[in-house]
Amino acid sequence: MQIHYKFSDSDIKKLLKENFVILYDTREQQNSHILAYFDSKKVPYKRKKIDEGDYTAIITKRADMGIYRDLYFPVAIERKNSVDELAGNLSEKTDTHDDIRLIRELQRAKYKHIKMYLIIEDKDAMEHIKAGKYRSLYQPKAFLGRLSSIQDLYLHDTIFVDRKDAGFEIYRKLYYSVRNFLKELDADISPEAECQ
Repeated sequence: MQIHYKFSDSDIKKLLKENFVILYDTREQQNSHILAYFDSKKVPYKRKKIDEGDYTAIITKRADMGIYRDLYFPVAIERKNSVDELAGNLSEKTDTHDDIRLIRELQRAKYKHIKMYLIIEDKDAMEHIKAGKYRSLYQPKAFLGRLSSIQDLYLHDTIFVDRKDAGFEIYRKLYYSVRNFLKELDADISPEAECQ
């Protein structure tokens, strides 16, 4: 038997306050500043393998509210710690298919209907890209064209931020995405259903 549930506004506020947890990928590196932000704001987080993106969020199970398993949401954030890293990711050739790992990841996310955000820790990233101020042989015009194409094809939003604001932006995007999903939720939350 499937259980479908419509949460009230007060239920949603309670779930976001008491059961919202950010997951970050086991391969995520150099993110101590982000975890420090979560700690300072008492935002729960957990390290877990994530197939698409570096960060996502869940609502943990809560039987008293009819949630018998953790709820996962089709939203993820891909974080790049610099324009240099993004340039490297977009220009690399990593396998015999002559394809780019980042593009394949974004394609999988699109196929799975995952809302993807890209956060680049450089508030002046677009100016740096246009001026060629990054470490890569990738030419600015090609870099900008590739990024623009990816934004159009795969990304819900691209956010350029100071490193110190990355944790805030990750939290903000995930929190409001989960909030909106909960408002529109029409999912099976029964105990027998398996989560992905």
